[in-house]
Amino acid sequence: MPAPRALLVKLSSLGDVIHLMPAVTDLAAARPEIAIAWAVEEAYAPLLALHPAVREVHPVAIRRLKGRVLSPSAWRGLAAARRALRAAPFDWIVDAQGLLKSVAVGRLARGPLFGYDRRSIREKSAARFYDMALAVTRQAHAVDRCRRLLGAVFGYAPEGEARYGLVAPGARPEWAPRGDYVVALHATSRKDKRWPDAHWTALAHRLDEEGIAVVYPGGSEAERRDAQRLAQASPGALAAPPMTLPEAASLLAGASAVVGVDTGLTHLAVALGAPTVGLYVATEPGLTGLHGGARAVNLGGPGRVPAPAEVERVLFGDRASP
Repeated sequence: MPAPRALLVKLSSLGDVIHLMPAVTDLAAARPEIAIAWAVEEAYAPLLALHPAVREVHPVAIRRLKGRVLSPSAWRGLAAARRALRAAPFDWIVDAQGLLKSVAVGRLARGPLFGYDRRSIREKSAARFYDMALAVTRQAHAVDRCRRLLGAVFGYAPEGEARYGLVAPGARPEWAPRGDYVVALHATSRKDKRWPDAHWTALAHRLDEEGIAVVYPGGSEAERRDAQRLAQASPGALAAPPMTLPEAASLLAGASAVVGVDTGLTHLAVALGAPTVGLYVATEPGLTGLHGGARAVNLGGPGRVPAPAEVERVLFGDRASP
């Protein structure tokens, strides 16, 4: 008899995708007989290969349609995703995102569709399209909401600390520092989320005193230019070359620590077990901040820009600068 199959739908963004991973770990432990599949935006598909419980990955190219609704190749990609999702029925389809676009992807597959009810969901109109809608408190962290949703669907109660379950894809990149290094995740999609350049360079000077190098990554060309500028102003620092998502995961997993603004890679660092400091400048970390026990520390919030000394106290304790 074939194994029962479950499709999880969490398309984007990177941080949201990572928030679902502890729920996948729970599900694999509680119901090991279930074959877990995941529908995700194509850019994040390589990341799901790092979780051993995910047996099938279904890349969905919805973002390719943005600004290209007349592109035949974009529609062909979506048609291919639909064929793959409908190739065999699923026993459960769980929309863990709660948006109209994620409901639409869930409906591409064959099987009963589960999700949040109207009081729990992000887009209330999406709840009407589920076969079964479940109540999950909105006051819990996003990681815990995902864990509770899957527990309610599959009949178990999540317990204990969140376990992301990711396996780093190999040794640190060849170009990375040979000794201790801190990854400084300075880039973010919103300028108001950025930490001041002067704070980054002040932290880099303190790390250099300890013999710790700093690595500034950047995803886009503009972010890499920013990384280059910060590296030039920071002793013992380097700007990372372009990286794939698995290469970035290797860099983060090999770091002594990661310091990052409110961006998906900062959540990825926590998921990979790196000691991580989250810098919140324009957003509140309460419900969507770093979630990783003692190894994850959130600093700041709207109107409360963390000072370099606060980060130093987390990294060095009694050896922080006065």
